[in-house]
Amino acid sequence: MTGTDDTEAERVPGERRPVGDNREVRYRVAAGTVVGAIVLAVLGALMGPQWAPVPMTDPLTVQAESTAIPGAPAAGPYPVAEKVVEVPLDGATVEARVLMPLGVEGDVPGVVFVHGAGTGAFEDAFVEQAEALAEAGVATIVPNKRLDTYTVRHRDYVLMAEDYLRSFDLLRDLPGVDPDRVGVYAESEGAWIAPVMAVDEPDVAFVVLVSAPVVPARQQAAFAVDSYLRNTGVPQQVFRAIPRAVGMSIPGGGFEYADFDVAPYQRQMTQPVLVAYGTADASMPLVQGAEQIIRDVAIAGNTDYTVRYYRGADHGIRVAGAVAPAFLRDLTGWVQGLPETGSVWPRIAGDQPEQLYWAAPVPQPRWLGNGDVLVFLVLGAVGLVVLLPLARWAAVGVQHLRGRAPAPGRDRVLARRLALLSAASVGTVVALVWYLVAVARLALGYERNGWIVQGGWLGVRLLGLAAVLAAAAVVVRLRRLRQSGEPMARGAVGHVVLWGTCAACAALLVVLAYWGVYQLGI
Repeated sequence: MTGTDDTEAERVPGERRPVGDNREVRYRVAAGTVVGAIVLAVLGALMGPQWAPVPMTDPLTVQAESTAIPGAPAAGPYPVAEKVVEVPLDGATVEARVLMPLGVEGDVPGVVFVHGAGTGAFEDAFVEQAEALAEAGVATIVPNKRLDTYTVRHRDYVLMAEDYLRSFDLLRDLPGVDPDRVGVYAESEGAWIAPVMAVDEPDVAFVVLVSAPVVPARQQAAFAVDSYLRNTGVPQQVFRAIPRAVGMSIPGGGFEYADFDVAPYQRQMTQPVLVAYGTADASMPLVQGAEQIIRDVAIAGNTDYTVRYYRGADHGIRVAGAVAPAFLRDLTGWVQGLPETGSVWPRIAGDQPEQLYWAAPVPQPRWLGNGDVLVFLVLGAVGLVVLLPLARWAAVGVQHLRGRAPAPGRDRVLARRLALLSAASVGTVVALVWYLVAVARLALGYERNGWIVQGGWLGVRLLGLAAVLAAAAVVVRLRRLRQSGEPMARGAVGHVVLWGTCAACAALLVVLAYWGVYQLGI
């Protein structure tokens, strides 16, 4: 395809094509493609961190298969009264649903629920847990999540703890509630908030941590992405993108909470702790999380911990969308039986958890760690590739309108190769984005699709090699034009279009190398 173009423009009609020249051009393009691919592979390896998670070789071992809490009292079921109350916060007010068991002798314990990232309104959050506790004789309050200070980019877990403590105070002050037996139930993201509450308010009687990330959000995100990708069956080369995506600063700023470390608060917790995970939850470090909580609370001299793993349950201890009945039984029994149930044997029970790798600190990208720079680079390069030819056509059109004959155009062979380079470079970027989005959808849905996962990645890499081939062909043609003394471009606009397009495509190839398109096992 490109091998005959160099001689084509110089041939006299009727003259035979010089076979030797064609062969030399093909060799130069092929050699340039190989060298270019190797250079990009090395550059991609040097530009950022690799992904090499450390295997977990010392798993946590359960002490019994049954998750039941020994000595838990059997209570209820009691009728339940429901009401909606307003909780005054600093600068805002939220509504909360209160469930109060009826007919219980004496004051009852209470539980304040703390939302994770996926819930926010009491109408659809913790419904099963709150009702099970209330029917067992435990008062509950589920406040709405405060949203005026909670966004995707900005959230402050310490300030959120202060807001949830207002609900804690309200529940303690209700008639019929024992103020000395009110604790906190936190799920997922809420498990970064509950320890802060327990430290700021020593009157918190107990803490329940469900599907707790424990490690900072950036570490948990990298761990979850790794786990999801392994479940999806993606090629090994795709894993390089994990630290480069998760470790960089997000475009637009914010996300400071991604590095919030809850460990200093857990190390001050003196309350009994119930830790619960579903062993089908691929997003959380099931073993590491429980081990770290046990170690952290021990620093405060706290040995009152209970850990439970539920077979087949995913995030939030759900099986087929419903909260596991065994968990509801254990939760209500543990809360009702405190303080005795806070340290009963077995401490760790249920399904044997598995965790392949540690959720470790994410390596920081060296060159393209700034998300704003990366986005500007990609969008700017794509914009130049698209707009520069349009600018040249516009300049030619203006000359026509003014009645002037336009200057001789670019070398036709070079123009075709430059167009191919532009199309292949932008096309590979688009294909890579499509592939990553498609894989993300499969991963979040726990699905496998070999055509997308394997075939899609092969397609992206072949497109990337086509771009390198086109780049080599452009370089060979530029070299030939320089040697023959012919102009590479004509006029100021022509030179801007030529070198601007080359620079933009080179930037895109470097970005593609950074994201692993040209990996050669380096």
